[in-house]
Amino acid sequence: MSDPIAARVARLARLDQLLNERILVLDGAMGTMLQRAHLVEADYRGARFRDHPSDLRGNHDLLCLTRPEVVRDVHAQYLAAGADLVETNSFNATTISQAEYGLEAVVPELNAAAARVAREAADAAETPDRPRYVAGVLGPTSRTASLSPSVDDPGFRNVTFEELAAAYAQAAEGLLAGGADILLVETIFDTLNAKAALFGIEQTFDALGYRVPVMISGTITDRSGRTLSGQTAEAFWISVAHAKPLSIGLNCALGPDLLRAHVADLARLADTRISAHPNAGLPNAMGGYDLDAETMAAEIGAWARDGLLNIVGGCCGTTPKHIRAIAEAVAGVSPRIPPAPPTRTLLAGLEPFAIGPDTNFVNVGERTNVTGSRRFAKLIAEGRYEDGLAVARQQVEAGAQLIDVNFDDALLDGPAAMT
Repeated sequence: MSDPIAARVARLARLDQLLNERILVLDGAMGTMLQRAHLVEADYRGARFRDHPSDLRGNHDLLCLTRPEVVRDVHAQYLAAGADLVETNSFNATTISQAEYGLEAVVPELNAAAARVAREAADAAETPDRPRYVAGVLGPTSRTASLSPSVDDPGFRNVTFEELAAAYAQAAEGLLAGGADILLVETIFDTLNAKAALFGIEQTFDALGYRVPVMISGTITDRSGRTLSGQTAEAFWISVAHAKPLSIGLNCALGPDLLRAHVADLARLADTRISAHPNAGLPNAMGGYDLDAETMAAEIGAWARDGLLNIVGGCCGTTPKHIRAIAEAVAGVSPRIPPAPPTRTLLAGLEPFAIGPDTNFVNVGERTNVTGSRRFAKLIAEGRYEDGLAVARQQVEAGAQLIDVNFDDALLDGPAAMT
């Protein structure tokens, strides 16, 4: 019997070489293809979940257990179209997202099955001169750590960093057990969720005693050029660069025409590979996607010739036809060469901030400090957080580029006050 870990190591040994030789092709939309299969409630339930109390139609991840042949066929179609990497059908396979269906208990099994089905399809398509890779997908979850779900209480959160990290760690372990070569944290609209995912992944690596490459892909939610939590593409990269990912990229929300400028920002700055899998244009009035394969491939081909890409595929609305056209458009085009990392300090809030030899004097606001400002200390001690926030805002308006936030006081519960 072959050793799956040894086989994974052998494939990964070739991955860097392949990335240096050519642009690799990622698959297209799983959801689009499953919708075309016209599945009904019984398909999602199968025999095992026949009596489950919640509606299950639309829980695509569950099909890895109840209709694995349908999911495997989608992977096979994308591989036949030219995909080098296929993404597992595990976008919502975390306890946080599966809680909406009452299926938290099957999450480890869901992830392992998603990776196993993708692995079977990839192995069937693999040849000695053409390895195929399985990217274990970790989606954004249905909750956000940076934003409040309540318009009346902007400080409220319905999930913690620790809860997210634990959920992601569990999902990552299942994906690796099922045979994923790579972990892909994708469709990131909240960078704090992504940081929790990366933290959870590191915990999984420590527990298992080995590592695999990690890909990171964010989402610019609209024409503002920012993620839902407010960051520019450049600030997003700075926030996750510590993970030293195999690639950084963008996917979903926008078509290739609107996404190009933001991918170009990442390509200019990031000292790692660039990935992109845009939508087939913006959704139409019926929620569908109208950008045809030839038009999309022509735009992606231009990206490639301009040196922006290392890995490319498609997101919502894309099909095997799109992936085949994209694969043909980037064939023979040299992959982007990552630039040398800049010799400067890179920081990010919603905007990027760089400190280097050519930087002018940097102003640090020191008034949000309970040991350095009697007024601020009094406001925090009295629980007047809105007034304390006003102190921070005044410093920014007065020209501070950084703020020193200090809640270290013996008479104060620092973590609670800072939260």
